[in-house]
Amino acid sequence: MKALEGVRILDFTHVQSGPTCTQLLAWFGADVIKIERPGTGDITRGQLQDIPKVDSLYFTMLNHNKRSITLDTKNPTGKEVLERLIKECDVLVENFGPGVLDRMGFPWEKISRLNPRMIVASIKGFGPGPYEDCKVYENVAQCTGGAASTTGFRDGPPLVTGAQIGDSGTGLHLALGIVAALYHRTHSGRGQRVTCAMQDGVLNLSRVKLRDQQRLARGPLKEYSQFGEGVPFGAAVPRAGNDSGGGQPGRILKCKGWEQDPDAYIYFITQAPVWEKICDIIGEPTWKTDPEYATPPARLTKLNAIFARIEQWTMTKTKFEVMNICNAVDIPVGPILSMKEIAEDQSLRATGTVVEVDHPTRGKYLSVGNPIKLSDSPTKVERSPLLGEHTEEILRDVLRFDPGRISEIQQSGAVGVPPAIAAE
Repeated sequence: MKALEGVRILDFTHVQSGPTCTQLLAWFGADVIKIERPGTGDITRGQLQDIPKVDSLYFTMLNHNKRSITLDTKNPTGKEVLERLIKECDVLVENFGPGVLDRMGFPWEKISRLNPRMIVASIKGFGPGPYEDCKVYENVAQCTGGAASTTGFRDGPPLVTGAQIGDSGTGLHLALGIVAALYHRTHSGRGQRVTCAMQDGVLNLSRVKLRDQQRLARGPLKEYSQFGEGVPFGAAVPRAGNDSGGGQPGRILKCKGWEQDPDAYIYFITQAPVWEKICDIIGEPTWKTDPEYATPPARLTKLNAIFARIEQWTMTKTKFEVMNICNAVDIPVGPILSMKEIAEDQSLRATGTVVEVDHPTRGKYLSVGNPIKLSDSPTKVERSPLLGEHTEEILRDVLRFDPGRISEIQQSGAVGVPPAIAAE
């Protein structure tokens, strides 16, 4: 039995943050019913298309294991269908702009009257305050959540990261909130509202920088490279390049072949417990007892020279050779893996972290699988739905409308026409 089997989700999400949340719930076995606008659906179906007139990878990789119904919520019959769905579902998830659900005629108070057990989960850009009515996208969230100001090199501009910590990160936070609310309902008997702001989600993931902001008030951040270089600190946590956020000095170093391969690099940490082993493998045994290098405080002012010497050694080896040598003696390192290398990594295929999915119009494609593994509830990744594919099925099996009523609903224009699907 799947972990969330029996839970039904009314999915009013679109683009990335909300679909990340509902896809995770679907992977755990929830029945996720995606509500889409007739004719167009989720805007990402048509964004970044690599095959004409076929759902984009942007859409397919965020909407696995879901069912799709097209519904015009401005249509009176459509509103009736939506009310029935609210009564039949456990959770409503949305990431509309501020106030959209209210303008649709379904504020929290009405939803709660229709179904007192309903959990309404929302992703917004900002929490209550001066910016709560502003729309937010991925990079805006990274900037306003504190991540961008601390990412990049000291002498360069702020940078956003390629990891979608604003959208997908907030979606993951919301999924946890929903599961907590579902558990709470088992003894309270009532639903509640769950809200995650993207700014808040990014800040939560950037907490070590908030930690450093408070430490900075009491003195320089000695593990940052600029301390060893004699560069004064300002009033705020600076950008620190590839310094480790955990307090252990670390850098990204060149490996053999870096001149031709943009990913021939490795992350190398000079962790104190393995310092003597580092000295041995790079050919500097005297550093183990030299007072100028033997202790972490002594090394802080020499990090540039130390990493330059380590890089002389890493440049004689491939990144995987460095990893094998260091891993054998417990020196923590991490090769820079390209997306091509990750896509071809058979160990990630074996664990279901990367999966191959077959789609009726796209064919086979790669996607991420469920990153959370449960021993008794394995995840099977199923393809994303075509637009409105399950409309009639949901009207019949979830809402229990008879064939005559389904025909009336279809004729009213409240729902779209499901696509014809070739035999899979």
